[in-house]
Amino acid sequence: MPKDVALYMNTSVELPDSVFAPEPDTKTIQRLEVMLEKAHPKLVGMDGEEIPLPDSIYQALRQVIHMMAAGQTISLVPYDLYLSSQEAADLLNVSRPYLYTLLDLGHIPYIRVGTHRRIQFEDLIKYKQQRDSQRRQALSELALMSQELGFYTAEDNCSIEGNP
Repeated sequence: MPKDVALYMNTSVELPDSVFAPEPDTKTIQRLEVMLEKAHPKLVGMDGEEIPLPDSIYQALRQVIHMMAAGQTISLVPYDLYLSSQEAADLLNVSRPYLYTLLDLGHIPYIRVGTHRRIQFEDLIKYKQQRDSQRRQALSELALMSQELGFYTAEDNCSIEGNP
């Protein structure tokens, strides 16, 4: 993805450009998703002039429509956007004091604007992806250790997944 804009699945923070599909639009968006898989669209102007979509716009449109068809709220966020400490904490789903700890330890870069700290969206997303990756790795290691100690088996996993 280019360095200029991030397509971010909005989970808890309500960023300025958040968009969601209201219920009546869901079927139309799902039809659009199917159509985009089969053809490369073009825009038709009021005068009938046809303009093929550049591939970069086509790919972004496919991602947006796919996420909206799945019922997700999305935001288009410039990578160079700076968030307040409260917005950053909300995005990470942590308290603001804990965010300050992360900032003070150097885990997330920030700048000061007067007495306020500002965190670049791109840096925040990098930290979040790294944190999530470390969590998945730790969980995999814990499951493996549990299996080795006989506390957890593959059959247990199948029976648990099969139950609602």
